[in-house]
Amino acid sequence: MSDRLIGVDVGGTKISVAVLDGARLHEPRIRKTDTRDAAHLLDQLVEAIREAGAARAVGVAVPSVIDFATGRVRASVNVPLADIPLRDVLQECLGLPVVVDNDATCAALAEAYDDDGGLVARHLVMFTIGTGVGGGIVIDGRIYRGATGAAAELGHMIIGAELGQAPFQYADDYPQHGSLESLASGTALNELGAEHGIAPGTLVDAARSGHEGALAALDLLGRRLGVGIANAINTFDPELVVVGGGVSVAGELLLAPAREEAARFVLHGVGTETQIVQARYGARAGVRGAALLASQEAAHEAGVA
Repeated sequence: MSDRLIGVDVGGTKISVAVLDGARLHEPRIRKTDTRDAAHLLDQLVEAIREAGAARAVGVAVPSVIDFATGRVRASVNVPLADIPLRDVLQECLGLPVVVDNDATCAALAEAYDDDGGLVARHLVMFTIGTGVGGGIVIDGRIYRGATGAAAELGHMIIGAELGQAPFQYADDYPQHGSLESLASGTALNELGAEHGIAPGTLVDAARSGHEGALAALDLLGRRLGVGIANAINTFDPELVVVGGGVSVAGELLLAPAREEAARFVLHGVGTETQIVQARYGARAGVRGAALLASQEAAHEAGVA
């Protein structure tokens, strides 16, 4: 039991739970997320974790802004967990150490390590392109969270604001006008596809079949993403920029224009060692990263790391 860790990836539509035994990730168990209210979702999480069996610690990835020091959910999208002390609630119910973090942050941690637990990149920035745009930052092999645990909301960097006249355009809600999420998310891709008569969720397949409108939409989305990637490279000079999330299945149809546009905006002499690549772990990145996070925090608490 001592090497067994449980990773949990909570999404708006599904929950993935998997055991990490040493460096081996077992097949995740998937179930539909119960989003009726916080009580139902918490009960579901406890049941799913118990079904995974004995473990020394649990890591939970959620699509939320987390106060990492306390494990409280400060803000949440798609799941009813806002203002819930998630770590404490789960620890009390399970009798196990629990660590909670943002889902894209956990995915970034997974991508920084290989299947054997070896470090692939000491410095890594990850963009998750799904319904929205998330992000994760790894520095020196560990997650970077900033002063309050909320760092790496990369989808909300502004890449296309109209700055000709102040005060600048501002919305009361998010995503803001000109943000990466507003311009380069899966939602934005569906909007671009609609201009070419392409149904939501079918654009990548249409592009692979040679549909000119679909190819043009992916090219534009990739170039918008490339501007955001350039900002990340100029700021962090990472070894890897990893692109994951549902839209990343487009592969080079998305990444090739993103690389080309990023190269135009990166300052000369910066990012000379940076590679821009597709995520290796796909849909399993979040659950694997959650388990790895539990392992790192357990080692830290024991004074090993």
